[in-house]
Amino acid sequence: MSSDRGKYADLIDQETWEFIERTNDWYPPDTANYPIDRQRAIYDAMSREFFTGYPEGVRAEMIEIDCEAHSIPARHYSCESANQSAVVVYYHGGGFVVGGLESHDDVCAEICQRTGYELISVDYRLAPEHRFPAAFDDAVFSFLWAAKTFGKPVVLCGDSAGGNLSATVSHAARQKTHQPIGQVLIYPGLGGDMSKGSYVEHSHAPMLTTDDIALYSAAYSSRTSSGEDPRSYPLKDDDFSGLPPTVLIAAECDPLCSDCPDYDAKLKQAGINSHCVIETGLVHGYLRARSTVKRAGDSFDRIVDAVSHLGKGEWPY
Repeated sequence: MSSDRGKYADLIDQETWEFIERTNDWYPPDTANYPIDRQRAIYDAMSREFFTGYPEGVRAEMIEIDCEAHSIPARHYSCESANQSAVVVYYHGGGFVVGGLESHDDVCAEICQRTGYELISVDYRLAPEHRFPAAFDDAVFSFLWAAKTFGKPVVLCGDSAGGNLSATVSHAARQKTHQPIGQVLIYPGLGGDMSKGSYVEHSHAPMLTTDDIALYSAAYSSRTSSGEDPRSYPLKDDDFSGLPPTVLIAAECDPLCSDCPDYDAKLKQAGINSHCVIETGLVHGYLRARSTVKRAGDSFDRIVDAVSHLGKGEWPY
């Protein structure tokens, strides 16, 4: 921890360090090297420690999205001050290996309450039991199900691996009848070049390292995937036309940070509305700090505003 503090002394404030230390108490920095079952147990316990409850007026119910071969568990959030203009589909983070409906339960409830939109949180299949393209297939199917079931515009949203899934669904949906009205990608992994940029500059950042990313990528990969497949690496696509308006939220002290401005540049080159924010001094996973770290809370305000605007078809950037 001392070496991290030295490198990041001028970037990370005391509030954020307290969040990092609290996280490390529950989720040690070397957890990505543990057996999968133990990783998940540790991650679930850490998520419970940071759970903040539901805002007043939010309701949630478990549902099943029926595919041809299996069912996808999901949670449907709604609130008293309902806004019927859109529905949000949320994909949770966790490196495609950990996490689920419980890990991001309060985040989804708050987005629902603050935007007024109904929200579907998707419990896509996890690796390594279900390697690529299982999570991608579940994400695409869930989006199409939501678009057909609710009959209203869909905003895609997700953090980390969930941000990746949001982007890959947007790319795939260009060939579908239904397309998202917008996407909000929160510190996503989009398949950037791991030999340069933030992957090198922040290779040993608190909360997530480049080695961790490599481990998660290896767990998710399969014989049918490659480092050039846009279904798992959207930055590798050769066509960025036809994508929805996009808001990218990156954490400055995160090896994945470079993916956001790189994706933003490709979207703008293709004539797509895109807005990229690099959150100063924040680290991967800071959504859990939104109620205790001012910088994280301010960023969450921007995330909620982005979801709200995109759901109304607005572009205020």
